[in-house]
Amino acid sequence: MNDILKKLGDIGLVPVVKIDDVSRACGLAQALIDGGLPCAEITFRTAAAADAISAITKKFPEMLVGAGTVINVDYAKRAKEAGAKFIVAPGFSPDVVDWCIANNMPVVPGINNPSGVEAGLAKGLEVLKFFPAEASGGVTMLSALSGPFPQVKFMPTGGISMKNLSDYAKCSNVHAIGGSWMVKSDLIEAENWAEITRLCKEAVVALHGFELAHIGLNADNADEAMQAAKLFALFGFALKDGNSSIFNASCIEVMKSKGRGKNGHIAIKCWNIERALAYLSQFGFKGVEETAKYKKDKLSVIYLDKEICGFAVHLVKA
Repeated sequence: MNDILKKLGDIGLVPVVKIDDVSRACGLAQALIDGGLPCAEITFRTAAAADAISAITKKFPEMLVGAGTVINVDYAKRAKEAGAKFIVAPGFSPDVVDWCIANNMPVVPGINNPSGVEAGLAKGLEVLKFFPAEASGGVTMLSALSGPFPQVKFMPTGGISMKNLSDYAKCSNVHAIGGSWMVKSDLIEAENWAEITRLCKEAVVALHGFELAHIGLNADNADEAMQAAKLFALFGFALKDGNSSIFNASCIEVMKSKGRGKNGHIAIKCWNIERALAYLSQFGFKGVEETAKYKKDKLSVIYLDKEICGFAVHLVKA
């Protein structure tokens, strides 16, 4: 997959921006970066789009800035000249797609049916925009498309908000999600950067679906583990003996020998481990590859390289 598109997938959430005044572009970009979203799709719905892209890419070269609502080749050319790193279109224009391919510009054209997916495959595309997402059947339609087209990833946009973000984030064929609720025009016009940053942080955490899976405690041996597990059973946590550990219900695991972590480990569920690792890398965490387990080439379990209060942490796919 193209490196730019891979980075979009790692971020997982793309703010879809309509900006009328280029003077606000860099303030907005800083708010997005501070909120954990170093990317944006600047839509060609206003005359300021190209200048906004140019201003942001010059001041924040590390930011992944693309052009949206690219409905013709002229817009595509202007976007590239302005410094856009990818192009998104609401529909499937063969002319736009062909121009982008010829000019090594990553392109995500819009589709909402199987014929559109086939048109994308015919052009060798791996990622397609699913638009308008909610009006076109939402996650039900995406699930249906995953059957005949397992090789295709989608970027759903349209009608997505905090209320249904998790529904899309759970979908295995969703590459990234486009949304505008965190960058509403009135917030941009008011230069309310603090609120945009807050909304971005809220959305980034919600995107991953982090949830406590269980807490693991280290015992010195099997006898000590059984004694501890029997005590936890007094609280109503049913005991289930295993080869290397004993579970009390699904929330407590007592290890029969010293496992990872000074005191034990904490397991945290998430919907996409690869995406979660990309997010956590911003805070100095890395995955410990020798602990990784896979299901169908997708990470299902991996430990992080840092402990928290003496506990190792591992991610598990929800």
